[in-house]
Amino acid sequence: PHLPTDERPKEDAREKQPVEGGGSPPAAPVPGAGAVGLPAEPPQARSPSREAEADFYCVKWITWKGERTPVITQSENGPCPLLAIMNILLLQWKASGVRRGGRLGGPAGGARARAPPGDCILSTQPQERSEGLQLNFQQNINDTMTVLPKLSTGLDVNVRFTGVSDFEYTPECIVFDLLNVPLYHGWLVDPQSPEVVRAVGKLSYNQLVEKIITCKQASDSSLVSEGLVAEQFLESTASQLTYHGLCELTAAVREGELSVFFRNNHFSTMIKHK
Repeated sequence: PHLPTDERPKEDAREKQPVEGGGSPPAAPVPGAGAVGLPAEPPQARSPSREAEADFYCVKWITWKGERTPVITQSENGPCPLLAIMNILLLQWKASGVRRGGRLGGPAGGARARAPPGDCILSTQPQERSEGLQLNFQQNINDTMTVLPKLSTGLDVNVRFTGVSDFEYTPECIVFDLLNVPLYHGWLVDPQSPEVVRAVGKLSYNQLVEKIITCKQASDSSLVSEGLVAEQFLESTASQLTYHGLCELTAAVREGELSVFFRNNHFSTMIKHK
């Protein structure tokens, strides 16, 4: 699975232009930073010129399903959650505003760059009209609009090692649900390793880290051993993608499905095709 590549490798340089993206990110943001419990680089000072440049992203025009379609490329340590979602909306032709010789977003912090996801969310309607569902849907909308600004800096996600779409449910996940954008990862435990399955269980990443700390301090040797097995699993799969996870992704993702793939604390636009 991968992002669609350009069918015309030699492009006119004029077809790439700056695009104004999400708001000014904090000092030296890490791609996907904010993934709960996952390490991030320490902040570094940024010059005013780099702060200004961080609001602009280059557009690459590709031929997608017979149409000239823009995709947004990432600048150094750019806001990958925002760009991953934006590229899906662009590939679905649900977002507009990127034209040859034009720009996306406004001059003040790129406020308009967050408009396409927000507009798509506000245009959605619940499938059922009961009062309870309407209230729940409205609450989800409110929660999502609060989360949207985080798209430009990073989202908090907490994977579970049991399935490619298993994440701890957080307000951040509502963004993907309301936009009908699947979110996947491939960091799975191999069921053919029963010792690791017992050690990891159905825990999330955060819960597993806490378990490792607790087990290593335990007086029970079996708990210490279980903690070491869990720790070894995290160390041996530090790339956040396992062979079993890749096999499950191949089986779970539908042909031609556009989705967001989380790996190495980074969000990428993904499509599956033969």
